[in-house]
Amino acid sequence: MAPLRTFAALTLAATSVSAFAPSTPAVVSRPATAVSSQVFDDAVKDWGEEYPQFAEWGWGPSVQAEIWNGRHAMFGWVVMCACAYHQGHSDFPDADKMLNLKEWGTLATIADGLEKGKDTISNERAIILIANVHAFFVGIAATIAPLPFSDTLLLDVNHPMYEWQVERNSKLGGIMPDMKQVGINPHAELMNGRMAMMGIITCLGYSFIKEQTMIDTINEWLGGAYY
Repeated sequence: MAPLRTFAALTLAATSVSAFAPSTPAVVSRPATAVSSQVFDDAVKDWGEEYPQFAEWGWGPSVQAEIWNGRHAMFGWVVMCACAYHQGHSDFPDADKMLNLKEWGTLATIADGLEKGKDTISNERAIILIANVHAFFVGIAATIAPLPFSDTLLLDVNHPMYEWQVERNSKLGGIMPDMKQVGINPHAELMNGRMAMMGIITCLGYSFIKEQTMIDTINEWLGGAYY
């Protein structure tokens, strides 16, 4: 039951911050602390002055981009833990079977860093890849066909949520969000997203050093709870 409890906890943590359908609570201003916040503010200001056409839509070093990057990182953790659980329970059919190049074409190929050549991906990896495409299309949908009550990937002055987004973004940022704000709010979402992104970077680096998959690393960190 340990893997189920772990997966449920991660799912709750990722979804409790209202990643894809936020409400519009009042956003409490971040504390006007010192140097670290000023560095972030200066970077955003400089980017806006140099590339106003991108800054207008929330591209570049902005709160809008950081929030969405964090959302995808949190979703990525949920997917990876789910994959580890299903791998441990042999739920992937013919998991180790390599895809046939003649049937799948070059999309199934992957560079082999150890052999310095190319090989096809396994059936398990293909299933995981298709599952992760969902997150990609969520971002696409939030860009080209956003719902009137949802947070958009890019800032759009004609969207009903635009004023709330601008207000939220102006009160977030800096090195540390307001940790006194607990519960379901933008401060918690921003911090959870940052931790998820740092966790993925750490997991990727550790996996590279150990020459193992990220799923194997997650299982190792949890003491072999999945398989």
